[in-house]
Amino acid sequence: MASQWVDERDIKFQLFEMLKIGETLLGKGRYVDHDVDMCNMVLDQAQKFAELEIAPTYPDEVQRKPVEAEFKEGKVIVPEAYHRLWKLYCEGGWMSTADQPEVGGQSFPACVAAACANMFLATNQAFIMYPGLTHGAARLMEDFFQGPLRNVVLEKMYTGEWAGTMCLTEPGAGSDVGALKTTAKRNADGTYSITGTKCFISAGDHNLTPNIIHPVLARIEGDPKGTKGISIFMVPKIRFNEKGEMGEPNDVNGGGIESKMGIHGNATATLNFGEDGKCIGELLGNERDGIKIMFQMMNEARLGTGMQGLDLGSAAYEHAVAYAKERVQSTPVWEMKNPEAKAVTIINHPDVRRKLMWMKSHVEGLRSLCYFVAYCMDMERTATVPEEKANWTGFLDLLTPIVKAYTTDKGLLICSLAMDVYGGYGYCQEYPVEQYARDTKVFSIYEGTNAIQSLDLQMRKILMNPEMYNYSQLRKRMNDAIDNAKGVVDEKYITPVVRGLAKLDEVIEMMKKQLGEGKFMALVLNATPLQQAMFPLIVAWLHLWSLAITIPKMKELLGDAKGEERQKIIAENNEAAYYSGRVLSSQFFIGSEFPKYFGMMDAILNNEGAAIKSVSENFTGAPKE
Repeated sequence: MASQWVDERDIKFQLFEMLKIGETLLGKGRYVDHDVDMCNMVLDQAQKFAELEIAPTYPDEVQRKPVEAEFKEGKVIVPEAYHRLWKLYCEGGWMSTADQPEVGGQSFPACVAAACANMFLATNQAFIMYPGLTHGAARLMEDFFQGPLRNVVLEKMYTGEWAGTMCLTEPGAGSDVGALKTTAKRNADGTYSITGTKCFISAGDHNLTPNIIHPVLARIEGDPKGTKGISIFMVPKIRFNEKGEMGEPNDVNGGGIESKMGIHGNATATLNFGEDGKCIGELLGNERDGIKIMFQMMNEARLGTGMQGLDLGSAAYEHAVAYAKERVQSTPVWEMKNPEAKAVTIINHPDVRRKLMWMKSHVEGLRSLCYFVAYCMDMERTATVPEEKANWTGFLDLLTPIVKAYTTDKGLLICSLAMDVYGGYGYCQEYPVEQYARDTKVFSIYEGTNAIQSLDLQMRKILMNPEMYNYSQLRKRMNDAIDNAKGVVDEKYITPVVRGLAKLDEVIEMMKKQLGEGKFMALVLNATPLQQAMFPLIVAWLHLWSLAITIPKMKELLGDAKGEERQKIIAENNEAAYYSGRVLSSQFFIGSEFPKYFGMMDAILNNEGAAIKSVSENFTGAPKE
């Protein structure tokens, strides 16, 4: 069945034709028991589950009203429909699609799990955040939690009997994690007494499960200030024993949930730990390793957040296309002088087509980027040669902040443009795109703001990376795609990518010089512009990679057919329609969108320092003394 949320054909193209997981992953190593047919079966089941079970709850399909979590009498109540969804999600094995059998997982590749998430998040990401955070916390417990309670925690969390969160942010500290005030005091039995408050905790409290496991960052009394003195603890909502039997509450109390712009179905909670001095936590890993340990979950969450930007953008685009095919308004421009001309569906109008093509080319590019990063995770896990493993780790390190930052920024723009296609109706709750726009904004803020991602990309992942290894590996991969495209793709789509790489080299050389000269203000000022410029170059590379595959496929299906004959084949052959459409969206991105990249890079090279010279009076309008 055709989807209103994602393009399943494009999902399978990217997995099996671009990434070629049937040759590179399946049937080998940890994926030895899986083949293409099994993956297709999982993807088909994920599509059905997403559309038949999840989608009707986002929002209420009858009343078109948002589904909200509520805080009543000190307790968080999730939307009623979520209880059934949670049960179905867990029973279907979706909690551990890509995990090892030892913890009840199905061992599918991470990129296949990402494709399933693509469908789930597109249909109700407020709900999927509950199992998503549970899975991330379970992975943290699996890797770093030891002791007699370990097996109970893993069993309960991977089956979905208990849920999980991620507790970093505190009032007053925000993105400055090193400024946290939550403390941990050593107890004689090896446990720790936790005291403090965490805020903006997604899925922080709810009634989906009887217990919630909180990974909590805290500073052990006497440890140094800053991030180097932070440890991380397993803090349950309800205490339990080695048999999994729950006992008394663990002095973890909800202080309410936020009234937000979007994602109303997910409870964003304030949590108070140890108000009565009775909150007990157990150490994960070693003392003062909290940030290093939490980064595992944070990096996975950043990929997940990038997926969220893709997924709501995908849903908004698919809905906009469907609407444009049905909405009749205005005569076509070629009939403007004909008084008898009839109005046509708006998809016939050039500006609407441009908007839709812009959305399509970005959605497909975002999907390629997200899937490629998930694929890097798979290749890193299966690599047996140290150098090969280092290569895939380098891709992951470099691309993770780009996935998180630019995918979320573009997701919001895609949703906004979808509203434009709907016109005034897009601004009303009668159609879903206005809620997509409200829901997607937060993605650029949580899991590390996009400005933080930009600094991470510029400094840690490029300039301060030994010999800029990560960047050199990306350049090599891009050059391979350029070579593969030669003789297949028109030079007008190859040359811009070649020029784009050279321009990026020029900018990075300038930044290396600034770093060496200690011009940190000028350097950091361009961190976000660099991240925003690198994205179109990377997506142009991915579209070029795609063109080398889709052009031969299109020619095979369409031959030399032109005009009406070509349109007839496309109308009757779904594969011909897919490949010809994929070629056009890639050509559109490289030919129409990517040229803007060069202006962005020239702006960086200009080194305009007005923002550095400015003082607060310039912004407030207050008179200078």
